[in-house]
Amino acid sequence: MTSYEYWVDPFVQFSFMRRALVACLALSLGCGPVGVLLMLRRMSLMGDALSHAILPGVAIAFLLAGFSLPAMTLGGFVAGLLVAVLAGTLSRLTLLQEDASFAAFQLVSLAAGVLIVSTKGGNVDLLHMLFGSVLAVDDQALLLAASIASLSLVALALLYRPLIIDSFDPGYLGSQRGAKALWQTLFLALVAMDLVAGFHTLGAMMAVGIMMLPAIAARFWARDVWSLMAVAVLIALLAGFIGLVLSFHYNLPSGPAIILTAGFFYLLSLSFGPLGVVRARFGTVGHHRKG
Repeated sequence: MTSYEYWVDPFVQFSFMRRALVACLALSLGCGPVGVLLMLRRMSLMGDALSHAILPGVAIAFLLAGFSLPAMTLGGFVAGLLVAVLAGTLSRLTLLQEDASFAAFQLVSLAAGVLIVSTKGGNVDLLHMLFGSVLAVDDQALLLAASIASLSLVALALLYRPLIIDSFDPGYLGSQRGAKALWQTLFLALVAMDLVAGFHTLGAMMAVGIMMLPAIAARFWARDVWSLMAVAVLIALLAGFIGLVLSFHYNLPSGPAIILTAGFFYLLSLSFGPLGVVRARFGTVGHHRKG
């Protein structure tokens, strides 16, 4: 088998592979930049919490309307937005920090979603919601992913300035009454929207992986925010492409294959990236010891 047959032939021969690749492109464009901002704002684990928080909303929509893409999308987004607002409100009204509030909602939401689906649905439905199926993406799901990615980029352009200011100077927006809470809520709504797009292809357990792993890996290759976002998008797309090819040739689950490929890029970046990598630190230590 030639390199062309191995890497390109699956997409030439099969339309479901082409749709899956375009879905990965849409997710890369939507989730990559948002993941970078989550990382810069030290909110990486909140993304994981929100990915679980959308599950009850999707499960309830599934009970009411079956596998209706619009209903499940709306249900997941509403659930994610509700958790974001409640967690932020509780952190301001109680002694709990925001990350603790998100952790509590994450556990409750995941358990509630699994309970609803397993009680009223079946094992196949539960596996689909938890781990998705990017190879089964149809035209409607592809259009949804592309629409959310486009909307996400427009929203990010509008929110970019205050989010960057808050990432590097949290005290500035904090001095303006209500401004910090407003931008935080809008940003978390954007995160929830992108996670809903990822949910339909990668499932609730895997969606956050395509958002955070490329962003974290990009940290070892770029310094500026815009270049971090560009590298994160590129790594996410490469992970999607390579993961799809591996899943096709070796009969692997596509979602985990994509996320594990993104994890490989993280380890590669950690070892060989030019900025703050393990190799450089050990080299510095060895140099000081010799001196």
